[in-house]
Amino acid sequence: MEPYLAWIIVALALAIVEMLSGTFYLLMLGIAAFGGAAAAYFGFDFPIQSMVAAAVAIAGCYGVYEYRSRNAARQMAPVDTGQPASFESWIDARARLARVRYRGATWDAHVSGSETPTAGAVLYVVKSNGNTLEVSAQRPA
Repeated sequence: MEPYLAWIIVALALAIVEMLSGTFYLLMLGIAAFGGAAAAYFGFDFPIQSMVAAAVAIAGCYGVYEYRSRNAARQMAPVDTGQPASFESWIDARARLARVRYRGATWDAHVSGSETPTAGAVLYVVKSNGNTLEVSAQRPA
């Protein structure tokens, strides 16, 4: 098999996997593999192909990182923000860890503020950190 075909197969595989993840980093790696394929097509040795692919990958990933950091403030708020959750019980009152009922399931939550909610109190989701919610008695703006 020609080396440029191997690079193209890798590039297409990365582009397909990118469609499942949606982060754009794999797309940059796929484009970098196309760069390696171009170097192979023009007859450069493998070390040059690898350097071309690495340079394109570094530039592309840095570009994605910069774009995301510049536009982080304009991102849409998470859909959970401001939604009501029902306080169930404390896991650790000192650490402000509690159980809340949200979307028909029991979630671990970190309670913000100085309020001490009781069972059945309505709290509002501020944000989610993995499978832990951050909740508050005041609805976020």
